[in-house]
Amino acid sequence: MASEKILNAKRETVAEITNKLKNSQSVILFRYAESTVADMQELRRELKKVDSELKVYKNTLVKRALDDMNIDLSSFLEGPNAIVFGKELLEPIKALDSFAKEHKNVEVITGIVNGEVVTLDAIKNYASIPSMEGLLTMFAGGLIEHVKNLSIALNLYADQLGDQN
Repeated sequence: MASEKILNAKRETVAEITNKLKNSQSVILFRYAESTVADMQELRRELKKVDSELKVYKNTLVKRALDDMNIDLSSFLEGPNAIVFGKELLEPIKALDSFAKEHKNVEVITGIVNGEVVTLDAIKNYASIPSMEGLLTMFAGGLIEHVKNLSIALNLYADQLGDQN
């Protein structure tokens, strides 16, 4: 039978996982088989830039934490998995997706976004959303088009008024 010290350490780990799950807007589960230590360090650095964290836990402890929150991901908890906990919604998903495109041994499996389990397709959709800067640029471009058309119309109207005098 496991000692009380080991059981307490496992309880603390489950509590840590539960806390991270509750405090994260996006949680992504992925497989990292055959990834090198250097690859994982590179991914950790990229995730740190977007205020996210990469953790590797035993699947049994992750399952217990998820069970405490009434979330069922047991079908995904097989083999070597890692979890990205993100305080932001999109940035960790985009960072992991970008990394997975460069490193074929990283495979995104599933995720939890705002407390709801999402499919791989949903994660891909989130990853394809442009950044906030990109969205603002697209919005500004749309506004400029209307201002340009308005200025052309006003100029034509002014020319028309000038011809009448």
